[in-house]
Amino acid sequence: MSAHANTGTVLDRILEARRAEVDHRKRLLPETALKYGVKAATPLRDFSAALCRDGLNVIAELKPASPSRGVIREPFEPVELAQSLQTAGACALSVLTEGEFFRGSLKNLRDARKAIQLPVLRKDFIFDPWQVWETRANDADSFLLMVVALEDALLRDLIALGREIGMEPLVEIHTREELDRALSASAQIIGVNNRNLKTLTVDVMTSFELIGHIPDDCIAVSESGIRTHGELVKLQSAGFDAFLIGTQLMLSPDPGAALAALLAPPAAST
Repeated sequence: MSAHANTGTVLDRILEARRAEVDHRKRLLPETALKYGVKAATPLRDFSAALCRDGLNVIAELKPASPSRGVIREPFEPVELAQSLQTAGACALSVLTEGEFFRGSLKNLRDARKAIQLPVLRKDFIFDPWQVWETRANDADSFLLMVVALEDALLRDLIALGREIGMEPLVEIHTREELDRALSASAQIIGVNNRNLKTLTVDVMTSFELIGHIPDDCIAVSESGIRTHGELVKLQSAGFDAFLIGTQLMLSPDPGAALAALLAPPAAST
């Protein structure tokens, strides 16, 4: 029985494709084999702690393409990007691993993580325990769960499995109702995605509207649409611990320089 929620958006098409791909890969690589891979994986890096450092904590995202923009960055060099973003001051990386719609891969994640010391989040459409084992077997330190795409029991199970393996997931929400569901499932890292899934428009006000409802003992992350140092400061003052920024950095000729400029006060960047 499917435990996936119907979102009425392009997300449904992505999830349908991912389900078919995961079903195929599960036949080729059983969960037992992945569990051996987890035992052989490199040691975990503390994703939660990275988001709670002093200062402006940016999770820099490696994203080759997206359904709304098409190809974002070509050529795409994950090792070079990871190193430059670490040098520029990122607290962690997020790496897209979905291939059909985002042109990502697990190889990009492995290569990027091997080249740096930062923790790395797997950004994908995860709905099966097999994928959680696959995530750690490929050396990731955390993974994304989208509340909108998961029914409550499955959301709770995936969070619990992540913790069993040592990974605290980033649980992404778009609305107050999704936030309540995330908290009921015991999510500890809450990501507010400022993108409206139906219109694909981005409004940072979504983060300001929802932050007051996120408990202080949770780690709060604002995602999408953050463009200036001033917005980072305002969101931090409102209560956010970290910020996920992808497209803006990937569109820049020099993503590391773009991140450094974003982190620096305007007077220091001139």
